[in-house]
Amino acid sequence: MIKRLFVVFSVLVVASLLLTACGGGAAAQKEVKIAILAPLSGAVPTFGVSTRDGSLLAIDEWNAKGGVLGMKIVPVVADSQCEADPAVNAANKVIDQDQVGYIIGEVCSKASIPLSEVVNAKNVVQISPTSTNSSVTLNADGSVKPYTFRACFIDPFQGTVGAKFAMNDLQAKTAFVLFDQGNDYVRGLAEAFEAAFTEAGGEIVGKETYTSQDTDFSAILAKVSEAKPDVVYLPDYYNIVNLAMAQAKEKGITAPFIGGDGWDSSDLDRAAADGGYFTNHYSEQDTRPIVQSWLKTYGEKYKDAEGKAIVPDALATLAYDATNLMIAAIEKAGANDPVKVKDALAGLKWEGVSGTITFDANHNPIKSAVILQVKDGKVTYVTTVAP
Repeated sequence: MIKRLFVVFSVLVVASLLLTACGGGAAAQKEVKIAILAPLSGAVPTFGVSTRDGSLLAIDEWNAKGGVLGMKIVPVVADSQCEADPAVNAANKVIDQDQVGYIIGEVCSKASIPLSEVVNAKNVVQISPTSTNSSVTLNADGSVKPYTFRACFIDPFQGTVGAKFAMNDLQAKTAFVLFDQGNDYVRGLAEAFEAAFTEAGGEIVGKETYTSQDTDFSAILAKVSEAKPDVVYLPDYYNIVNLAMAQAKEKGITAPFIGGDGWDSSDLDRAAADGGYFTNHYSEQDTRPIVQSWLKTYGEKYKDAEGKAIVPDALATLAYDATNLMIAAIEKAGANDPVKVKDALAGLKWEGVSGTITFDANHNPIKSAVILQVKDGKVTYVTTVAP
């Protein structure tokens, strides 16, 4: 009798465990997790906040329509600090502990490149909204990283656009280049600008490097002043631009500065950067309905300390586009399966706020760039340059 009761009890326990396991599996299939890796602390936190907010808004919109493939989309936000080690640590955490199969991030190339090594080793799909260095999607041998994509144009295109604008629109014949040798993004832009500028007949009259920890640029700016270039190329993030351009004005340097999308921040010192130009991914002054709708939706969702609608910058916009691309690829794949999603993403065409996006063979989007000018406390649209 005791043996029979034990057998019955054992059968009931096994059945209970099976039901629990099946129930857990069913619950898991009712949601899909997407991680957002962005610098919420460190040197450029405004980049992280914009990226997080743009991505979360896209997820909210999909969930309001029922999610994707009948599954609720669950965001997992992690602070990756725009640095290699924090980005790798964050990636391993969200993949191994949170069981994430899709990552939006990182923002900075120096973080996205090591992050890409992790995701491709673990078969997790990554879309960087804003990392423009070519090595984000390419291995050292030139082969494509199968699980890594981006929503932004790349440094060679952005640097070339800057150089062409300097020569054709500003009539510059000479340029001085300032860059951080230790930053993949900054170095890549500087190299692309120099190559395009000299190929078109321009002359680089000086090149100087600095580090991201530098706060005194007087020595290299003295060389700029002595060289008297027509333009100065400074393709760094807003925190460096604020310091360097303020000190350049103190030294009486009047040559216009040109930079990249790293200038785009609410914390850009517009007085210091006055007269400067930078390449970017979109302009809020674009009259396309999708852009104007995006401005309205974002402004209704996010307010500043005074309750005024926040205007989304390029970081927020590209994060929104990147997240929509990822979710649309899951929908197209018809399964919550990173292997199938990466293949669907490669062949996807999406009408984004930053333009119609399709991917080339290197997982880079084919899209246009805009030139913006900082003038009289405002950032204004100048022109659009097609690929």
